[in-house]
Amino acid sequence: MASYANQECFQSNDDHPMVLLHRLPSFNSPLKDILQPHFHLLDPADSPEPASSFLSCHAKSVRALICIYNTPLSAETLNLLPSLELIVATSAGVDHIDLEECRCRGIIMTNASTAFAEDAADHAVALLIDVCRRISTADRFVRGGLWPVKRDCPLGFKVGRKRVGIVGLGRIGLEVGKRLEAFGCSIAYNSRKKMPSVPFSYHANVLDLAEDSDALILCCSLTEQTHHIINKDVLEALGKEGVIINVGRGALIDEKVLVQFLLRGDTGGAGLDVFESEPDVPRELFELDNVVLSPHRAIFTSESLEALHQLVFTNLKAFFSNKPLQSVFQIE
Repeated sequence: MASYANQECFQSNDDHPMVLLHRLPSFNSPLKDILQPHFHLLDPADSPEPASSFLSCHAKSVRALICIYNTPLSAETLNLLPSLELIVATSAGVDHIDLEECRCRGIIMTNASTAFAEDAADHAVALLIDVCRRISTADRFVRGGLWPVKRDCPLGFKVGRKRVGIVGLGRIGLEVGKRLEAFGCSIAYNSRKKMPSVPFSYHANVLDLAEDSDALILCCSLTEQTHHIINKDVLEALGKEGVIINVGRGALIDEKVLVQFLLRGDTGGAGLDVFESEPDVPRELFELDNVVLSPHRAIFTSESLEALHQLVFTNLKAFFSNKPLQSVFQIE
């Protein structure tokens, strides 16, 4: 909190720009306390009034909105905000926001990818190492008292020099690539377009990428185009020893198909931080030693949350001062 108190403040409460806090009632965020001294915050979740009525009465002149976590932001809600110019999303993914409505109205959007990229990349690489080297399996082996009895824990696989395909070479994907280069891995990627300044080889579609990879790491946004981008054909192309890591969104993978491939031994392993119907996870995965699971925590560290709060503050201040924004999400 002290770091924000030292920032330049606006002169008085009456002069503070109005900002709408869009959140589910169950979503509490320290951002409210951080921003309150600098902005006039409207929070419909704290009002006994129905949200639509609150917005119609109090938010018609609001120019900036903070979307907390994955709170749905529909076209219907956006239509109640005729003056809205900026959405500041506190998540890296924005599939919960009606992007088409934002595009049609020219609403600018920022996300949290710059705040979360390094920690998400760390988590993705950690999942890959864990799946390949069977670290979680070894931990259960020791804790379960099996070492004195069975002696030999199941062998893992080398991470170094693997061919790794990254699906979505945005900020998180780039950080993943940088980390895996240090392991001597060969990096390739698929993204919406080829990036000329990147040293990694480009594949125009995920199927070709899977055929040339030992592991796929999913870092892309969830859109209509990327929904179930990992399907039966891609998993077959990846092969029986292939590993899939997902720190993007659960619905990037056809989860039912992946479960069947893993149960049959047609996929080498999986490290999953996200799932199609969170917090429900397919129970078939719980008994598989070649699967590592985490509860959608890839982006969250104390440092990343501090960086998020700073990013939100900085972008709001920049917007109301007509200065450039950071971490702008390109709506296409």
